[in-house]
Amino acid sequence: MRIIISPAKKMNTDTDSLPWKDLPVFLPDTEKILRKLRGMSYPELKKLWRCNDSIAQLNSRRLQEMDLHSCLTPAVLAYEGIQYQYMAPGAFSDGEFAYVQKHLRILSGFYGILRPFDGVVPYRLEMQAKLKMGDSRDLYAFWGDRLARSLFDETECILNLASKEYSVCVSRFLPDSVRFITCVFGEEKDGRVIEKGTMCKMARGEMVRFLAEQGIEVPEQVRSFNRLDYQFDETHSDENTYVFLRNVVGEAYD
Repeated sequence: MRIIISPAKKMNTDTDSLPWKDLPVFLPDTEKILRKLRGMSYPELKKLWRCNDSIAQLNSRRLQEMDLHSCLTPAVLAYEGIQYQYMAPGAFSDGEFAYVQKHLRILSGFYGILRPFDGVVPYRLEMQAKLKMGDSRDLYAFWGDRLARSLFDETECILNLASKEYSVCVSRFLPDSVRFITCVFGEEKDGRVIEKGTMCKMARGEMVRFLAEQGIEVPEQVRSFNRLDYQFDETHSDENTYVFLRNVVGEAYD
């Protein structure tokens, strides 16, 4: 089983907590993307990143100083979004680090696919960014089926904890021989399952922590997840969709 998650926009450098182990598998492709980005003007980069001047200036500076082979941070410690805060890898035991290194894969517009201890540098590039690479109209076309095939070479079962922006890089190339299970975290209203962005990110991170703590190897065991007031709901679930509903009695809906 392999677990796929999305990256986070906010990143940090941490070269002290733990050493990185490997360079990313698709690093030659990352080098091509870096050359492309370095050839773009500041206004072009700001438009691509869709951000304010402060963030654009920071990441423009990062681009010019970027060295993909030194001052690297293990990928699992490099991202700072809500999902990673709830995953809390900084508190993992050695056994839990070994579990995620084997099972967890981070999808990335810049790096393609990352193992937790692959060494990375801070960058800003979403998978859906409109970056033309040679004959490829965008990053989806640039990466094509290569990320999916990399996963399919490792496993016949993928647990999807990634957003659609990233999971589609795998799901659109799914062969009959690979099982693809998507976890949905929501609340029930009028018979429908409503997903809320922040809660989904929290739950995805908490799910990774749960899987690592329990050392779960069998997909069906994933259904025992019961944190953040979520419980597996068999009514809304099927073989390839695990729905977890949150008890929201007394809470108002947005």
